[in-house]
Amino acid sequence: MKIQALSVIFFFGMLIASSQTADYNTQKDYAAKGYDVVAYFDNQAIEGKNEYTARYDGVKFKFLSEKNLNTFNKNPKIYIPQYGGYCAYAIAEKSEKVDIDPKTFEIRDGKLYLFYNSWFNNTLTSWQENDVKGLQRKADKNWEAMNLK
Repeated sequence: MKIQALSVIFFFGMLIASSQTADYNTQKDYAAKGYDVVAYFDNQAIEGKNEYTARYDGVKFKFLSEKNLNTFNKNPKIYIPQYGGYCAYAIAEKSEKVDIDPKTFEIRDGKLYLFYNSWFNNTLTSWQENDVKGLQRKADKNWEAMNLK
């Protein structure tokens, strides 16, 4: 009986652990702090509405409209923020998961990057004033190493 109980506990523990396959910054219970990840690609930082939500990779996303929700659902991987929605600059320079200001973003090479912006520290500016391609490579490498731990 004890072995069966332990097996059930192990199974549910593994199920919970695997429900989200990547690490996401889910402040306010949503990726990108509830901002519409599709709208970013139209150069708009707009908070989504509760009536237009989707779940992908175990994470909730909000959208401004049904149109954006449907666009996301057709190919969600296109719209997922890089580095789980943590500050791209902090991932590159410090290998740290730093929260973001959802209004501070960049679309580069067809990908969404989010940044910290507070207390006179706009990391998007730091990102753009440096070797962006080098920072991207460094962040990609750091993010991979951080998620292997």
